[in-house]
Amino acid sequence: MGSQAANLPPHVLIFPLPVQGHVNSMLRLAELLCLAKLHVTFIVSDFCHDRLLKHTNVESRFVCYPGFSFQTISDGLPEDHPRAGEGIPDIMPALKRVTAPLFKQMMIEKRCFASSTRRAITCIIADGVLSFTTEFAQENGIALVYFRTASAAAFWAIFCMPELIEAREIPLKGNGMDLMVKSVPGMENLIRRRDLPGFCRVDDLNETTFQRMKNDTRQCPRAQALILNTFEDLEGPTLSHIRKHLPRLYTIGPNHFHLTSKLAATTKTENSISSGSLWEEDRSCLAWLDSQPTKSVIYASFGSITVVTREQFMEFWYGLVNSGKKFLWVIRPDSIMGEGNGSRTVPDELQTGTKERGYMVSWAPQEEVLNHSSIGGFLTHSGWNSTLESMVAGVPMICWPYFADQMINSRFVSEVWKIGLDMKDTCDRVIVEKMVRELMDERKDEFLKRADDMAKLAREAVDEGGSSYTNLDSLVDYIKSMVL
Repeated sequence: MGSQAANLPPHVLIFPLPVQGHVNSMLRLAELLCLAKLHVTFIVSDFCHDRLLKHTNVESRFVCYPGFSFQTISDGLPEDHPRAGEGIPDIMPALKRVTAPLFKQMMIEKRCFASSTRRAITCIIADGVLSFTTEFAQENGIALVYFRTASAAAFWAIFCMPELIEAREIPLKGNGMDLMVKSVPGMENLIRRRDLPGFCRVDDLNETTFQRMKNDTRQCPRAQALILNTFEDLEGPTLSHIRKHLPRLYTIGPNHFHLTSKLAATTKTENSISSGSLWEEDRSCLAWLDSQPTKSVIYASFGSITVVTREQFMEFWYGLVNSGKKFLWVIRPDSIMGEGNGSRTVPDELQTGTKERGYMVSWAPQEEVLNHSSIGGFLTHSGWNSTLESMVAGVPMICWPYFADQMINSRFVSEVWKIGLDMKDTCDRVIVEKMVRELMDERKDEFLKRADDMAKLAREAVDEGGSSYTNLDSLVDYIKSMVL
């Protein structure tokens, strides 16, 4: 066994936070590592695993990698818990209370997943908010790498929370939201208080989620390395600040396109777009898009966990219809607070306008939609995966951030990368209509040119010799060095 084990590849454990954006991004990393001939065990919650099996090709997708396996674990929440909207804050306490001890028990009982054909785990790549993995890794002498699924800008702003507190720039207490923030190096003349990650919007510094994010992020230097789903040409100045605290930093993004590129290079083009959706995709929208003129449709989707009020929903609907533009709108069944979709009478003007120019689905194959020739803009919640997918597709954005890192992402989209408009902290049909027209008509050529330039930079990053391509190779070499 000893001599046989010496010839086995490294064995990486990947453990994401059990929400779609995190699972999806880390599944892509898992496949990239499988393509590099590493063994990978992917721990995912029972809830997420059931949905992945039901709504994606994940089972057939990974069957070609004999070194890959799923392990499931409870997320500590009841099966009927919404895991969206106001239910999101319940996830972390449940993980700490239930999942953390189960994880430790699983690792011990299964001997860190060692077998006759696989080494015991040699490296844990954990979601950066799962701090309980840190203790286990350190107690058992296993190398630990964090993967933060947010932008570098969001990570850096959260990392600087202690300095923000010391400067009394937080708690915000709802006052002076347009004052510039001075305590995040590199962003002194860029972000306002309202652009700080949503965790900062507290009146009490002892608020649980705020403290947890501050503490978990500041402990990141305890890991041997950090992975970010971004690229050097996009966030270079911010990355230079992060590297002062975490010098072994691997930027491998946009990882969805990095994976597509790697798969194309290995002739697996039929699987080039990988879905990690926890919702059933309605592919009929693609046929509808086929019948629309080039760059004529605005795609609207607020992700997998955003929940809006009925009033907000109606403001968006009126704004989209009144803009006169064609629109494809994703409305999840659970996305309107306190009710199911379509449970009230719809005004005639909305029914007529939607029938003439709109198409609504409960979920869409987003990457395919964004890459469709008829899409000219994206009304988005500014989740990091969605932002990167829009960038790679060369689609300008209207940003309506909901919480967390989305607040700072939308600011960078509008003020740094200049590939969209920021609509945070307002939900008004007149503003929605105005911004749709600005993006799709008045400044269309300007935004499309900048979005196309950004798409080229993103694609170059994952091409052979590009920064993300090289960094992924370096990450794989680093993981391999752990077993030499």
